[in-house]
Parts: sequence; C-alpha cells; structure tokens
Amino acid sequence: LTYLVMAAQFESLLHPLIILAAVPFGLVGVVLALAIFAVPVSAIALIGVIMMAGIVVNNAIVLVDYVNQLRRRGMVPEAAIHRAAVTRLRPILMTTATTVLGLAPLALRLGQGWELRRPLAVTVIGGLLFSTLITLVLIPTLYSLIGGHGIRRESAAETAAEIAAASAPGAAPEEVRL
Repeated sequence: LTYLVMAAQFESLLHPLIILAAVPFGLVGVVLALAIFAVPVSAIALIGVIMMAGIVVNNAIVLVDYVNQLRRRGMVPEAAIHRAAVTRLRPILMTTATTVLGLAPLALRLGQGWELRRPLAVTVIGGLLFSTLITLVLIPTLYSLIGGHGIRRESAAETAAEIAAASAPGAAPEEVRL
C-alpha cells in the first residue's frame, strides 16, 4: 500500500523502490537492538517496527523528493544528489535525534510505564539509528544507479562544475533553509 501511494505521488515506479530499500536495513537494526538489550519480540515490539518503518520511509522521501525537485529545475542527477544529500542531512538527523532522545527514557528503564513500552523504544531506537546511517549512503547511491535513467547527461566537466557549486559555502542560500 505504501508503494502504491508513493508511486502515485512520485509518478514513478522506481523512486518508491529506492525509498523502500532503506526499510530492510532498519529491520537489521531492530534485530541487533533486541538482541543487545535482551528484549523479547512482542506485539509492542512489532508496533515499534511499524513506527520505525514509517520514520525511515519519511527520511528517504525527504531526500528523494528534494533530488527530484532539483532535477526538475534542470540540475544534472549527480549534482542534484550531492546538493540534496548536503541540504537534507540536518532534517534527517534532527528527525532521528528527536525520536531517539524522546524514546531513550523508556529504553533506559526511566519513568513510569517503561516495562510495557521498553520493547517499542528499543525497537525504534535500534532500527532508526542503523537505518539512518545506511540511508544516508544507500539512498543517494541507489538513486544515482537507478533513478537517473531517461535524463539527459551533460559532459563530465559541467557535472563537476555543478557539484562544486552545490558544495560551495553560501551556495544558493534559499536552498539551504528547512
């Protein structure tokens, strides 16, 4: 269902696949976190998996959507991917940090009700931390391999010039705002 909604929104069959590719890496983080903290799999932990998958998909959408915006403005794919990765790094890290810090008291057995909600917190924290690290590398890489089909390629010198301009300090301040 998520794939169908994103396919309609992005008007592409490939972009949702790129976005959803980050979710399995979140599951690896979930399994590692549950094993490290010796938390059993429960219904609450599985609800945490759904919550974590939603946040991971949201982070990937933020990145892919901005790449698409930059490409619609005429930027070559490599430069658009680089600018989007630099510009959207802070919002992605802020989303991850606020979620992890908000759930940390439950995972660390602080406050009331931690007994019931700890599996959810451990699941979301583990999956989100692992998938965020992977997403920041995987999504741009997959987009450059899969998402750039059908786009006119410019010379390597023009692409290098756009990438250098995108990474220059003070480059297009209107693009850097959240």
